[in-house]
Amino acid sequence: MSVDRIRAIDKIEKLPPPVDDDEDKHELGISLQPYTSSQHGPRNQDRRGSTLLDDVIVEIDPVVEKRVRRKFDKTLVVLVFLAYMLAFLDRSNIGNAQNAGMGDDLGFDDEHYQWLLTIFYIPYILFEGFALMWKIMPPHIWATITVATWGLASTLQSAAPNWQSLMVCRWFLAMAEAGFAPGVPYLLSFFYRRRELGLRCGIFLSAAPLATTFAGALAYAITSTPSPPLPPWRLLFLIEGLPTLILAIILYFHLPSSPTTAPVLTPTELSVAKARLSLHTPQQGQTPTGWRSISPREILSTFESLQTLLPSLMYFSLNVSFSSLPVFLPSILSSMSLSPNASTAQGLTAPPYLLSFLICILSTYLADKTQQRGLTIICLSLIGGAGYVLLATLPEHLVSVRYFSVFLAAGGVFPSIANVLPWTLNNQGSDTKRGVGIAVLNMVGQCGPLLGTRLFPEGDRPGYTKGMVVCAVFMFVNAGLAAGLRWHFARKNKRLEERERAQVVLRVGDRGRREDGEREGMVGFRYVL
Repeated sequence: MSVDRIRAIDKIEKLPPPVDDDEDKHELGISLQPYTSSQHGPRNQDRRGSTLLDDVIVEIDPVVEKRVRRKFDKTLVVLVFLAYMLAFLDRSNIGNAQNAGMGDDLGFDDEHYQWLLTIFYIPYILFEGFALMWKIMPPHIWATITVATWGLASTLQSAAPNWQSLMVCRWFLAMAEAGFAPGVPYLLSFFYRRRELGLRCGIFLSAAPLATTFAGALAYAITSTPSPPLPPWRLLFLIEGLPTLILAIILYFHLPSSPTTAPVLTPTELSVAKARLSLHTPQQGQTPTGWRSISPREILSTFESLQTLLPSLMYFSLNVSFSSLPVFLPSILSSMSLSPNASTAQGLTAPPYLLSFLICILSTYLADKTQQRGLTIICLSLIGGAGYVLLATLPEHLVSVRYFSVFLAAGGVFPSIANVLPWTLNNQGSDTKRGVGIAVLNMVGQCGPLLGTRLFPEGDRPGYTKGMVVCAVFMFVNAGLAAGLRWHFARKNKRLEERERAQVVLRVGDRGRREDGEREGMVGFRYVL
């Protein structure tokens, strides 16, 4: 049976001993062979230049590995996808509720509504450090706490008697969501290898445009229903909040906390999962948890690198548009003659987001295959920026063309974010750096919505020209930042290649190509461009 040979650095204590018999190898799904320089070349050197001990070559049965991936896809990815879809419903349905008469019923004006949008992002920024809780606390427990908290806050909005109580609900909603969604890509990085991670992040993040599609259709159905039992906006909060509470219970019992303890895996599959994990973490193939698993030295070094700082600025730029589009698109469409009333505007939001959902998955899949995530982000940002330029400059009577421009904007914004997050994870060299990198990315990036949610005041109707221009500028800025970061990674890869040619004789596999390192310090490690 053909096997995919991968390198596991450090000692793997709990894996089965090396086997030679083909039948035993088939049963275990892996085999271990001693690492010898005569056969495989010099051992890898770590970042500090010291030789790593107990280097072994792990051979993994690709059939078993594929089975492991599929089981993680069907459990972990599906559960976090559903949770994020509900999170985005609960976060962005404030725009649909406003169009359904919330402001009129509670007696507040547009300025108060703007604050309902802005208040969400203040705790979302303050509690971004919660991303590291995925490393400190068992993930199934942490997920349950956060999802149950925002589900309760979202549901209670349906009973809000005034604007002040809505502000309180939005605060706790944001605080809990800050502890969940920003850290999920980091959690996925423990279950998937570098070339597998992008697609799974894309599937997870594609829940945002899909949720917005569902939110528009649901709001359209509710606002079109004659004589509802509650005011439409209250019914909307209630219907979308209760499923989140149910999902919190499901997460506690079914979300895997580690690839090496996932209950859906057989003993053979657990051995393969452990071998895969050893490529990412030096803790003998165990998912590192607890305060002691965090290295202060690595935290400080993470802040000094461009692969932490530039993606954070990119995320800021994208979030200016990302935060404003879902909550203001119904109002934008209702200002077009194509959608003369609020109910029709709700329904017209669905098609652009459905397209965005599909592009999220397709673009992350292609970026994984080509390892060209920077070019993908550049192209998507330019498409989104072009959409905003058309919305800002086209005359109002060209309604159909302006509506097409909405497709360009939505199809550029959401997929760009779906690629920025895995790009950050791909190019951080350790699990601590990945966690800190994601936390910094979100702390800086989530400041963008503080600007984005103030770009489309009622006074700028019908064209909202100022908001469109600002969003276009930030999309083009993001394209420029992505180009600069890609150039930076290309230079670092060139230096790595020169260093390896000078110091290391690479082991050549059966197919005559270099094996890719999964972690910094491994021979063959390259930054994803």
